[in-house]
Amino acid sequence: MQLDLNLLRALDALLEEGSVAGAAARLHVTAPAMSRSLSRIRKATGDQILVRTGRSMVPTTRALAMRAQVHALVQQAHQLLSAQQELDLAALDRVFTVRWHDALTAACGTALITAVHRQAPGVRLRLSAEPGTDDAELRRGEVDLESSSSAPALPDIRHRLVGSDRLVIAVRPGHPLTEGPLSVERYAAAEHLTVSRRGSLRDPIDDALTTRGLERRVVAAGPTAAFALRLAFDTDLVVTLPHAATRAAREQLGLATLPPPLPLPEVPLYLLWHQRYDDDRAHTWLRDLATETVQTLFTPPTAASQQALTPGPGSDGYAREQSQGG
Repeated sequence: MQLDLNLLRALDALLEEGSVAGAAARLHVTAPAMSRSLSRIRKATGDQILVRTGRSMVPTTRALAMRAQVHALVQQAHQLLSAQQELDLAALDRVFTVRWHDALTAACGTALITAVHRQAPGVRLRLSAEPGTDDAELRRGEVDLESSSSAPALPDIRHRLVGSDRLVIAVRPGHPLTEGPLSVERYAAAEHLTVSRRGSLRDPIDDALTTRGLERRVVAAGPTAAFALRLAFDTDLVVTLPHAATRAAREQLGLATLPPPLPLPEVPLYLLWHQRYDDDRAHTWLRDLATETVQTLFTPPTAASQQALTPGPGSDGYAREQSQGG
């Protein structure tokens, strides 16, 4: 037997109204059409559903037993297929997996968890380590929201530019680079540490130095920003990292922060998600909340934390949402 969901609507109306004429009026169909639907329901269920008693019809024992379940199924189907679904954050029960760069998680993770729990207590967040640039988890639905410093190439991965960070130099207090003017030659001659999950000893800073005929000595690569900052605090190694994303961590360690002595490319910050979530209201709420949370990083720093740094790029116009291939 082929399942006809219209029969569920007809059955629900028949059980609610208790008559063919009443059910027909409720669903705006003719009485003969509803009578034919009742015949099909009787054939499908093997039960009379409604039986005549005098001038009225009464439900059978089986019909009474299934009435609540039939009504619930019809309501669920209506909600499932409704084009406009209201989002009830207080009742939302869902698990979201957010995969961000470790520096971003350290800077914004607490604020995001707090905001999510305050607005939607039933939502749970799974903050996942960022293993690489593979978008397979996004496409399989294993990751709901991801951070990236580059726009995705795949047409089904959506992205939103939420900010742009400038690079700064972090060194231990009393480091030789903090004494006297910092020239590009002194910067290049220092011993450096890169941050790379894959252990790369080269990044865009080396390209910028190469154009000036200089080469720096990278003696180590650390897997996370937190590790790199700790190592910079304990040694004479120099680490160059995004300013806003690492500001709180640098201040907690008491690291000295210096502006680079040469122009360096800014680091864009994107949030990525799969196109399946474009019209998902709960996901839209999450990514909007994440955008708002992350953008607090790009507000102008206080006078105490500015030190010798030049003013940041600000956050105006950063919430530009784009669709790849769309």
